[in-house]
Amino acid sequence: MKNELIQILHKELTEYFTLDDLVKVLETPPNDELGDYALPCFSLAKKLRKSPKVIAESIADKLATIPEIAHLQAVSGYLNIFLNKDWIINLVLAQSLEQDYAKGKIDTKTIVEYCSPNTNKPLHLGHLRNMAIGESISRILKYSGHDVVKTCIFNDRGVHICKSMLSYQDFGKGEKPEDKKIKSDHFVGDYYVKFALQAKLEPNYEDKALQMLEQWEAGEQEIVSLWRKMNEWAFTGFNETFQLFGTNFDKEYYESQIFRNGKEIILAGLAKNIFQKRSDGAVVVDLEKYGLGEKVLLRPNGTSVYIVQDIYLAYLKNQDFCYDKSIYVVGNEQEYHFTVLKQILKLLGASYADGIQHLSYGMVELPEGKMKSREGTVVDADDLINNTAELAREEIFKRYPEMAISEVEKRSIAISLAAIKYQLLKTETSKNMIFNPKEAIRFEGDTGPYLLYSYARASSILRKAEVEYETKPWTANQSEMRLIKKIAQFPEILHDSSTRLVPSLLASYTYDLCQIFNHFFHDCPVLKSEFASQRLALVSSFRNTISIALNLLGIDTLEEM
Repeated sequence: MKNELIQILHKELTEYFTLDDLVKVLETPPNDELGDYALPCFSLAKKLRKSPKVIAESIADKLATIPEIAHLQAVSGYLNIFLNKDWIINLVLAQSLEQDYAKGKIDTKTIVEYCSPNTNKPLHLGHLRNMAIGESISRILKYSGHDVVKTCIFNDRGVHICKSMLSYQDFGKGEKPEDKKIKSDHFVGDYYVKFALQAKLEPNYEDKALQMLEQWEAGEQEIVSLWRKMNEWAFTGFNETFQLFGTNFDKEYYESQIFRNGKEIILAGLAKNIFQKRSDGAVVVDLEKYGLGEKVLLRPNGTSVYIVQDIYLAYLKNQDFCYDKSIYVVGNEQEYHFTVLKQILKLLGASYADGIQHLSYGMVELPEGKMKSREGTVVDADDLINNTAELAREEIFKRYPEMAISEVEKRSIAISLAAIKYQLLKTETSKNMIFNPKEAIRFEGDTGPYLLYSYARASSILRKAEVEYETKPWTANQSEMRLIKKIAQFPEILHDSSTRLVPSLLASYTYDLCQIFNHFFHDCPVLKSEFASQRLALVSSFRNTISIALNLLGIDTLEEM
């Protein structure tokens, strides 16, 4: 609706505003009494040598005969625009009932890298926030028209991996996950915790892990065989969690396969004097003039630091996909890392450097405080999903004590995932957050289950309908118009979520939409109304819009709660 209005205004106001100007300045007032949209005229005062008040009044006269506009009000330099209700109804219902409502077309190849776990422990709550953001952003970008490729780099080598390996070698006694009836990645993670406990008792235990890493890099058969076995356990467990959470990747990369490759790029840069060799033999890049200090790339012994792997991976991803954008969904503690990565690629003359973007997100904590993997205080992803599902089961049994167990199980998992994903997405991405499962699973308020309930309520109305819906205008009341106008905002919210890479905008919009729909439901009888056909069209429009929004948040719908 906003885009349509901008086009209408531009035809009449070319002497005042360019099309881009209108896109930037046209506002949505804080309440309906101030109109559907407001056009501030302050920016024109200097150009036209008139007061904003006079300019607003002049523009009002110019727009007075536009049929799409019902009323204009010039107030304190603003032009408040009240739109024709019939025009709004016709336009919004026609568009929002389409299956691909607000779907975009952008010719952009976009890589989204997310999750990127270490193979020494299972996925945990922090990974879930990363996955929720990465999956949602991927879906939002794809729906907006991007050609999206979802990637993951598995950090499957290094001293942290060797710590789990060493601990298993010393204490595992040949046991397998199935022997202990434990999920395979949890089995690996238990030995990472055991390593930390042993390191407190044995001062040189850390040195033994470093020695094991050297043996792995030297290709010692016994160590490599152990590494493959434990990594396979980790990957098997990861894949089960990915499937449960509803995410997957188009391309997977492995640190073990690429960690050596970047060294050639660094040596080539050294030959071109892009990088420098220090007196101790280390190869560094001087980024002082960019405010980033000096960054070591190759240690004095010739081994590379982690950023060298990312330099090569950026090159490799561009070779694989020739991307326009490459988005890294990584926590905010790595902001310096990605700023340096982008600057180094620019120094190397990489054409794809400008397309790199770090989608930084805040840490997630529990009400009890921070989580620590080595101390075993991390909340494992599987445990969180299952425990939240148990809370959902309790709520379902309270409402439907006679429901079949199989149906309870199906709904409880869907409600659990909706609760977790929405709770992780509704907080602004850049901010730290506290995750409280009991708050997330509530069926009322700003929660995932509330969104599912609203969708199910709309589905129930449509199932009971005995007439077909009609989209022709009717004498819509305030509750109906509020819902129509909120549905009309979806394309704008989708655009902002996509361009700013902020799924919390979409999450917040979806909650507001559900609140307005439920007010409409209580204020406006649907099936027993003289406007039943038109109100059914509005319910269908809401159901289609929230279905798209929930899918973009990675949330599966339920026809019945």
